[in-house]
Amino acid sequence: MKHRTRGKLSFIFAPALVLAGVISLPAFAQPAATDDLRAAYATPQDVADGKKVAQASCTACHGISGIPAVKGVPNIAGQRAVYLHRELLVYKAGGRGNTPMNNVVKFMSDDALLKVAAFYASLDPPQPAPTPKSKAASAAPDSVSAGKAAAAGCAGCHGETGISKTPGMPSLAGLDPKYLVAAMSAYKSGQRKNDMMKTLVSALGETDMNNIALFFATQKPGKAQTPAPGKTTEGKAAAAACAACHGEGGVSTSTAPSLAGQEAQYFTAAFHAYKDGSRAEPMMKAPAASTDEATVKDIAAYYATQQPQAPNVRIPLSTAELAQRCDRCHGVDGNSTDPRAPALASQRAEYLEKVLHAYQKGERKSTAMSAMLDGLNDADIEGLANYYARKKARSVVYIPLPSK
Repeated sequence: MKHRTRGKLSFIFAPALVLAGVISLPAFAQPAATDDLRAAYATPQDVADGKKVAQASCTACHGISGIPAVKGVPNIAGQRAVYLHRELLVYKAGGRGNTPMNNVVKFMSDDALLKVAAFYASLDPPQPAPTPKSKAASAAPDSVSAGKAAAAGCAGCHGETGISKTPGMPSLAGLDPKYLVAAMSAYKSGQRKNDMMKTLVSALGETDMNNIALFFATQKPGKAQTPAPGKTTEGKAAAAACAACHGEGGVSTSTAPSLAGQEAQYFTAAFHAYKDGSRAEPMMKAPAASTDEATVKDIAAYYATQQPQAPNVRIPLSTAELAQRCDRCHGVDGNSTDPRAPALASQRAEYLEKVLHAYQKGERKSTAMSAMLDGLNDADIEGLANYYARKKARSVVYIPLPSK
């Protein structure tokens, strides 16, 4: 049995024989009816009354055990009582829209909501979701490793780490990931014309493209290992006008592609595509139209000799690292010790995914949750949901500390 102290409350991770999240107190120790923590101090009679409410109104979805068989419905057995009560009040006030939950609770008294919250909090929590037999299936690779695997088919043309050894094929190492995703999307949609590229990227989803782009962005960039015909001195002078978007020496500080070290024949072919309209980019239309063939080759030769630099790319946190941030509020391994914060351990993965996406979209309002989820993609959220679904849920009892 573990004991911790938080403010004027103490909590104990308790064995199953103790009611989870509730404790019976003498009358003089009971908080006032308006106290926000009242649900954490429910009496045995409150729990018994709450069971009757649950039998009448909640079992169709949540079951009397609080561990539903209905997909998308959360486990609420052993959940923190104060959190459950607060959420029920939000549903009653219409804060979740016109949902089945809203329709069930809108005519229930606050006393009934408090007691049913205490009842479900008193139950044994669910068991964690089973871990897949395959270790590979239970731990998704990080985004860079996933990108490397997804980019395996790119090596034949672009080089294993994205540095081209093939004339006419662009180097991809060190390019801004947003640019690479936009380029792949343009090939996929047909906005960029290349049948081979369209076929290769057609099966890629958003997560795959993001991972591939991140992999190449994090590789050490180098000059393409191909010939670069043209006059570099003349090319440097002609490229002065390109610096506004592509940076000095072709090292971009924006989402415009870096050109330093880029394969010369690819550069020339891309320039032609902007000139003939097969690549639609308004910013490139005028420069392409006014630049002759010899000057294009000179610019290509100049950029091919420049040393590329790695972009400033934020590598996404792993699932374990993301969970460490979540644990600050939701407790170690998702076992909340704050009666106001929900426990996440052993929660249904698909429900956690749904709720996290709702916070991302603003359908659920929380400044803290919106900040925590900022920048996370679908794979990050799926990883977090599965991580907590497999953690063991623990019962908890709250008790008041004696006054000094």
